[in-house]
Amino acid sequence: MGGLRAILFYIRKDYYFMTRTAEIILEFQPYIMQCPVTPEQAHKEACVADDTTINHWRETWIKNIKANHKKFGSFAKHSVGKLYGSAQGSPCIIAGSGPSLKHVGEKLKDRPKDMLLISCLHNFHYMEDHGAKVDYYVTLDAGPITIKEVTEGGTKSEDEYWKITKDRILIAYIGTDPKLLEKWQGKVYFYNAPVPDPEFLKEVQAIEQFNLFIESGGCVLGTATFLAKGFLGSQVTVFVGSDFSFSNEAKRRFHAWDSSYDANIGKYINCVDIFGNRAVTWRSYYNFKQWFEVVAQRVPGIYINATEGGILGAHRDGNIIHIKQMWLDDVFKMFGLSDHKKGQATKPEICDNVVFI
Repeated sequence: MGGLRAILFYIRKDYYFMTRTAEIILEFQPYIMQCPVTPEQAHKEACVADDTTINHWRETWIKNIKANHKKFGSFAKHSVGKLYGSAQGSPCIIAGSGPSLKHVGEKLKDRPKDMLLISCLHNFHYMEDHGAKVDYYVTLDAGPITIKEVTEGGTKSEDEYWKITKDRILIAYIGTDPKLLEKWQGKVYFYNAPVPDPEFLKEVQAIEQFNLFIESGGCVLGTATFLAKGFLGSQVTVFVGSDFSFSNEAKRRFHAWDSSYDANIGKYINCVDIFGNRAVTWRSYYNFKQWFEVVAQRVPGIYINATEGGILGAHRDGNIIHIKQMWLDDVFKMFGLSDHKKGQATKPEICDNVVFI
């Protein structure tokens, strides 16, 4: 029996080390005209955990809203509505905190001048370290986890990062953890979040009649998206860092930097990425991905995924046509196309031989 165990161990050990590294050219999957899952079914799956979420967070939300109202006074006086229409017609980059951000993070500071950058607050240290010049940071979480993530994985001390916030703008849910708002030294604009629970909404309205709602789909990236579309007036949405999956490296990563999530990703599901390769993610993040695909199918606008990885828009049959997959360099070239002709416009007497075709 001992001999059999030894043989089996040898075979498994040998098989485990039968790996090969190869360099491949990544190409986006072909487009498919329809999503394999109907918007109705996808939305139903995306909202499957709503009741659990509400029951878990209800007391925390109410406690935080009361505390924030006590400190700031009227939410309406600090409303994100004061920014209404400020980006009308301008394209906007929505930055998630997925692992593919490491491929594009360095480039964000060189975006076309009229292109806004809205980032999830999780990215704060990463964006600041790369000089990305974020226009608005957005937070949704009611728990303290974001406080740690503001600085986790950065090159500066916690005090240095919080000092930087003095010159930054935060868009915050009224139920944000008060401890985070105590640390934030810059301007704060508030919004409310629609929660499908009449009793909870009644309790919130008793604190203040603040009916400025931004949909989120349960994640801060959704808040950033509808902030840009519904309030700032940007109808061209460019996603970066929006993987909704772990990286495909030997050591799977949740962010573009080392984080506590990497130690044990726990139970995951298999899916396909935008290049047609195998990817893994949590069920909850796959639900977020489905929610965004429903938005792209139902809400008018131009949606571009410049994440350069991940699963947004991807299915086994191909990438849905409602979300255009592009490299970020090509996005910048598209919106900065007229820069090539600037010399001819300002000094037509000089021949630079610049033509598009």
